Amino acid sequence: MEAIEKIEQELLIRVRQAFTLEDDTLFYDTTNFFTFIASTNKRCSLAQRAKNKQKRYDLRQVGLAMVVTPKDYVPIFHVTYRGNRSDCKVFEEVLGTIKRRMLSLGMDMEAHTLVFDRGNNSRKNMALVARAGMHYLGALTPSHHTELVTAAENRFEPTALNGEELSVYRTRDTIWGEERTLLVFISQKLRAGQLRGVYQSLKKKQEQLAEIQKALEKPGKKSRDRAELQAKIEAIAKGQFITGLIEWSLDESEDGCLKLSFNIKQEQLDALEDELGFRMLMTSRHDWSNARIIQAFHGQSFVEHAFKNIKNPYHLTLKPQHHWTDQKIRVHYFMGVLGYLMSTLLWKRAREQSGHNGTLDNLLDDLNNIRLAALVHPQKGRGRHKVTYQLEEMDTKEKALAKVLEIEEAHLKRPQLSQVGVYTGKTP
Repeated sequence: MEAIEKIEQELLIRVRQAFTLEDDTLFYDTTNFFTFIASTNKRCSLAQRAKNKQKRYDLRQVGLAMVVTPKDYVPIFHVTYRGNRSDCKVFEEVLGTIKRRMLSLGMDMEAHTLVFDRGNNSRKNMALVARAGMHYLGALTPSHHTELVTAAENRFEPTALNGEELSVYRTRDTIWGEERTLLVFISQKLRAGQLRGVYQSLKKKQEQLAEIQKALEKPGKKSRDRAELQAKIEAIAKGQFITGLIEWSLDESEDGCLKLSFNIKQEQLDALEDELGFRMLMTSRHDWSNARIIQAFHGQSFVEHAFKNIKNPYHLTLKPQHHWTDQKIRVHYFMGVLGYLMSTLLWKRAREQSGHNGTLDNLLDDLNNIRLAALVHPQKGRGRHKVTYQLEEMDTKEKALAKVLEIEEAHLKRPQLSQVGVYTGKTP
């Protein structure tokens, strides 16, 4: 693991010397990859069962965390970790390593900002960020800070961003013992009222369910009809935006009495908040404008694009994985990230020098059409065949790529096989 870190660091130092990267804002996120490592295989600890983002809960998985630059999506840090580690815990473990990587690459901590999603938040993690002296931009979970939702209502101000007008409420307040600039924003004011209504309704329904729960646990309680009670609970758990948010069960205890248990499905509530277009951000960049803060947060999609490219089964996919020891799994993932790094640099040069306006996947498809043909020239008599190489015919776009990426030049400098050997017509 230490060797991988040193190799990656040395390589990135050279990349920064050869390329001008836009890296004042850095984006951090995690993903996971399912494997087919057997449950009985005890030779690795990285592959573990947990919540899988591709819904393969039946398989062991390995986690991958990355930090990428904006615009070019160049990865400047990665780590492979156990598949059952939570995002919050992983962030806590890698934060110090990310800072060391930034310093080793000559990055000014005052000039750079780390952007991360709300899954990495905790009081402990934010304290670590503060002690590390890192500027940050992160998201908060609105349901955990309902007082901000209330404060924002009817106090939104318009902010123009990319041709769209957003309603934004901005304040400075202390969250988890640290003063932060806070932004609450929506695309329509109505959505804030809807979300507030969801919180109020959830609170009321929790109180109603708690009353039933308390009544069922009360000594000397009277017997309750199960079907009737179940229908009552189902009615409570329904409502606009509420249906599906409350998980409950009505079970029978050892003494034959009914007992109720319930909880709020946080994942579904998070999804609802996203659907309503409601966002809550926190940052140490007190001098940034509303538009800049929101735009930087939207840049979180850069690292999501990186994961999407790494998972593309036709280009840079990390699967299939034919390794089952921790050391080889880490090397396998490093090679996958390394391949992705090299591809992003090719993509950067193609965009800047040949006018390529497609995605990284488009570029790799175009490069796949640039092929080198082996031409076999029969000789008279019993002479051995001569072999030469020639690039196949290319269209205008492919020619531009071949020139910019020096593919054609490399081919012309390449010694022909006839100069170093001959083709005998037999398979070696």
